[in-house]
Amino acid sequence: MVEASSFKGRDVVSMLDFNREEIDFILDKASEMKPLAERGSDLLKGRILATLFFEPSTRTRLSFEAAMHRLGGEVIGFAQPGVSSIAKGESFEDTIRTVENYADVIVVRHPEEDSAVRAARVAEIPVINAGSGPWEHPTQALLDLHTIREAKGRIDGLNIALVGDLLYGRTVHSLAFALANYDVKLYLVSPPQLKMRRDVLEKVEGRLNYVETGDLKSILPELDVLYVTRVQKERFPRPEDYEAVKDAYRIDREMLRDAREDLIVMHPLPRVTEIATDVDETPHAWYFRQVRHGLYVRMALLALVLGAL
Repeated sequence: MVEASSFKGRDVVSMLDFNREEIDFILDKASEMKPLAERGSDLLKGRILATLFFEPSTRTRLSFEAAMHRLGGEVIGFAQPGVSSIAKGESFEDTIRTVENYADVIVVRHPEEDSAVRAARVAEIPVINAGSGPWEHPTQALLDLHTIREAKGRIDGLNIALVGDLLYGRTVHSLAFALANYDVKLYLVSPPQLKMRRDVLEKVEGRLNYVETGDLKSILPELDVLYVTRVQKERFPRPEDYEAVKDAYRIDREMLRDAREDLIVMHPLPRVTEIATDVDETPHAWYFRQVRHGLYVRMALLALVLGAL
């Protein structure tokens, strides 16, 4: 049986580190955060969160900061590495070792795949991965699961499609790892150049029922959840490679006429052209509601790793 005390001091680096019982426990605690998100709390009064963002962020950084404030805590950190001593040549590890003297928990986003692992290795306080290059984004996966569970009432038994950039998209890597704990059918929809990473598939082999395809239209009527991702221009080594696939999939109101009435469309955001704005006012659009679930999940994680629950 999972207890809150088992999360105290724990790092949140990869979804591979969590089993189904632990994930469900976090999701339950996230639901308990809803009233605290409205009225505020002193649960983390006197605690300090350090947010170290070496890559751009809107939702992840602000939701972690809002989560800490809603729980009565304080926030320090930076949103641009150029304002830190990294610009003077300080190593990433030395930055982590320094910052942990000022804070109780560190949230870090960094362009290198092993960044969160390296941070957790040297820090004596909990480290939460807010995006490690093109590899993982575990708290996004947790908020995605929380959104799905609220919208559909369950996760088991659903047909879910991950669409777009499955090669560089860290959100879909973490979500695939998380969904391997549930009884779902997963469609991996992408151009050939952006197929799901082989190392991700190797880690879920035998645990996840998945189908790889490039044809979204043919499977659309079967779907309960359509999870759309941005083709990430900043991850491509050559501009011409990005140009060749940037408009591979575009979801609009006309396309969704073939979808189930209760289909939900999700997106980790930011979107560019992959979801037309005419979808926004349909019952299918859940991507902005999805943002709110990030607040609940990150409140729960901060309270858990700091031993406040």
